[in-house]
Amino acid sequence: MPSNFRHWHPTLGAILQAGGTAFRVWAPAASRVEVVIAGDPERLERLKREGDGYFSGFVDGVGAGSLYLYCLDGSRRFPDPASRFQPEGVHGRSEVVDAASFAWSDAAWTGVRPEDLILYELHVGAFTRSGTFEGVRARLPDIAALGATAIEIMPVAEFPGRRNWGYDGVDLFAPSRAYGRPDDLRRLVDAAHAAGLAVLLDVVYNHFGPEGAYHAAFAPDYFTGRHRTPWGNAINLDGRHCTHVRRFFIENARHWLHEYHADGFRLDATHALIDDGEVHFLRELTAELRRDRPRAIVIAEDDRKLPELIRSSARGGWDLDAVWADDLHHELRRLLGGDREGYFARYEGTTAEIALTLEHGWLVRRTLDGRTLRAGAPDEGDPADDQGRFVVCLQNHDQVGNRAMGDRLHHGIEPAAFRAATALLLLAPETPLLFMGQEWAASSPFQYFTDHPEPLGSLVSAGRREEFGAFAAFRDPEARARIPDPQADSTFEASRLRWDERQREPHAAMLRLHERLLRLRRTHPALRGSARDGGAANAPADRALGSVARAAGGDAVALRRTAPDASVTLVARLRGAGPIIVPGEVAPAGDAGALLFTTEDPAFAHDPTPPSIAIAHDGVRITFARPGAVLFSS
Repeated sequence: MPSNFRHWHPTLGAILQAGGTAFRVWAPAASRVEVVIAGDPERLERLKREGDGYFSGFVDGVGAGSLYLYCLDGSRRFPDPASRFQPEGVHGRSEVVDAASFAWSDAAWTGVRPEDLILYELHVGAFTRSGTFEGVRARLPDIAALGATAIEIMPVAEFPGRRNWGYDGVDLFAPSRAYGRPDDLRRLVDAAHAAGLAVLLDVVYNHFGPEGAYHAAFAPDYFTGRHRTPWGNAINLDGRHCTHVRRFFIENARHWLHEYHADGFRLDATHALIDDGEVHFLRELTAELRRDRPRAIVIAEDDRKLPELIRSSARGGWDLDAVWADDLHHELRRLLGGDREGYFARYEGTTAEIALTLEHGWLVRRTLDGRTLRAGAPDEGDPADDQGRFVVCLQNHDQVGNRAMGDRLHHGIEPAAFRAATALLLLAPETPLLFMGQEWAASSPFQYFTDHPEPLGSLVSAGRREEFGAFAAFRDPEARARIPDPQADSTFEASRLRWDERQREPHAAMLRLHERLLRLRRTHPALRGSARDGGAANAPADRALGSVARAAGGDAVALRRTAPDASVTLVARLRGAGPIIVPGEVAPAGDAGALLFTTEDPAFAHDPTPPSIAIAHDGVRITFARPGAVLFSS
């Protein structure tokens, strides 16, 4: 185990010890709890009641691989809420797992600094043909060669059926049997560290899935009617017995750090973690994780634009490292893809708004009724003004998979525009995220897939299609019928990556582009790391680059990043053609070394159409024949 870990003493679940196994469960709803050990005949061992609704006991002769259930009040049998593995699925027996026997080789691993994060999001089941942890492990060299520094794995906690995005997980301590056994995940993490890759796990603490969640049978106070979320009653973080609920989720996160050596987390939908208590759950969770491992990385998905998410605890914040920021994606989707329904209606899709987003991470948002609102504007000098604390993307599982057909951005726009947008993403001062296959412009979509039993499965299929009824393209029932059925095997199969295509053009050229841009981000002093490492972003709204925006006619964004001894300027034309004047102090005329890169180089475009670059009286004139990006050093 890396030396900077605090010692781990799990308090929930089946904990293997010398000569047997200790069991402990929170079950205030029961007056008697027995552990039922599988066998012929089966063994029933009564657990001792502790205070606050806990039951515990040591059962001799129970070793790794033993299967068990809890029996409440002599009649109701359920899996362990803190089960380490569910070999028979969410309704089956839990398995005792030896978490200490794995031979780790990552003792020297120190992790990745938040400012060096280049995230690669993946879904284990759709990432390879095998759909397993081992399949991901075999592809780690490709991710490292790309230039990513961390993999962000969509939720792996046990879910119902054979396939799922993972946000329907119910056994939060148990890696899904669909992907492999617990040691298979440990092998993946160990190999990732050997390849120089951090591992972030996407975890869901805002709800349990609709199938196989038995927590309320043990303790109704896992939930509260005081708050509501899109999934029903909220998780109880501030009501009666909330201390034990909070402890359950915090222990879950600590378990992934200690038993699997995860480097940190992406916390799903933290706006649904409703907590009116004195110390917000997110602040407590982050503090606990940092006590375990000071460099544990914690990232939130949250749409509220709250500066306290990424403000230090010393300033009253919750001390997260970063937050997913969708504004850049939404603006680029609006401009490049023409999306204007749903939440895209709140965005103008202009290069001016894209520039503001790059400068601040969050955008000056315009509401649907025309009012202007800077939501969650950070105070001057606040860490929330650090662009590196915002995770930005062109694609992620939500923004692809929650589209009706699961189409990716590059499926609907011209390749030249996608290359220009890619340069903007990967050289931005924010933390970039790539979604699996994006680096070679994968032909496969990423669609919403499930494998729920009936009648829930039919309800999910019908609900998926009806939710798009308000969109113009799907108002016709026949059009909605063409939306892929989440329950169908074909929907999942269509979403699997086709790794063989990355060797063929034009996919190979797109892969080379991503590799080149990430190499620049790692090696150029003005691009190295995110903005907290000394870089700064300037876009057309900046006075020094205002002439770029005017000359571009609203079709280009200029991004400047600086370091003590170097600076670079990226000019990205996102649509159209025509000249752009770059001031001489930005791209020095006559300096042969000033031009570093263009997305229209023959290595990146199968039909290269490089812009012409000429000296003008007021700087450098770049004439684009189509969308593209040019990077200058000054």
